[in-house]
Amino acid sequence: MENRLPLRTRVLGWLQPHRLVLIAIGIGLLVAAMRFMRWDWLPNYYDLALAGIWRTIWIMVVTGALGFMLAVPLGLAQAAGPRWLAWPAKAFCTVIRGTPLLLQLWLLYYGLGSLFPQYPWIRHSWLWPYLRQAWPYAVLALTLSTGGYIGEVMRGAFAGVPRGQLEAARAFGMARGKIFRRIWLPQAVQRALPTLGGEAVLLLKATPLVATITVVDIYAVASRVRQDTFITYEPLLLLALIYLAITGILVFIFRRLEARIPARLG
Repeated sequence: MENRLPLRTRVLGWLQPHRLVLIAIGIGLLVAAMRFMRWDWLPNYYDLALAGIWRTIWIMVVTGALGFMLAVPLGLAQAAGPRWLAWPAKAFCTVIRGTPLLLQLWLLYYGLGSLFPQYPWIRHSWLWPYLRQAWPYAVLALTLSTGGYIGEVMRGAFAGVPRGQLEAARAFGMARGKIFRRIWLPQAVQRALPTLGGEAVLLLKATPLVATITVVDIYAVASRVRQDTFITYEPLLLLALIYLAITGILVFIFRRLEARIPARLG
């Protein structure tokens, strides 16, 4: 009985009147969308839509990981680095956070993208087949943007770790690298984790900008359907549901991490 009580309580919690009303409204909207909207175009774009979803997730995961790897030294330099490191890191974060991501993306794609062909040694190098495509510039722009925003988050997280713990570790003779790996970085990530979850959702919502430089993500697929069939609302509605689903997965993952990491660090 003691093990069944929490489950029963959770089930009864979902049976609250306001939640039942919201569920009924959601089911009604779904039935109306399936009954009164046009979905005959979907089989023709099914494979392209799956490829667009995969590309969106791939760009988000890769740029999120690379951006975090860039953000850690940026935050550390601002929190505890010498001035000759702290000032450039702060300037980088200020520029990234102070300019629109679309502008950064276009500067990289139309700026560097038009500059590279002028150099024969670049055109004849092994990098040229990649530099001719749009996705490397999209990855670079989103990585720099993510690094700039999360770098400021990590600055506050590094500064928030109690200095007494670091000094105690030094007193025990621990090397600086070990202190950073075992004490400073884990606690900083623990403190920043709720904000990192929000940044991951913001990164997902920033990925549609890559469609402006011809990268075919899920937003570009919806735009193509609209241009080919002149059907507007159905592709956008499906696009919104896809983003909501991915956002829900991200929120779930970070909630699980927030629930587990403090226990391990404690």
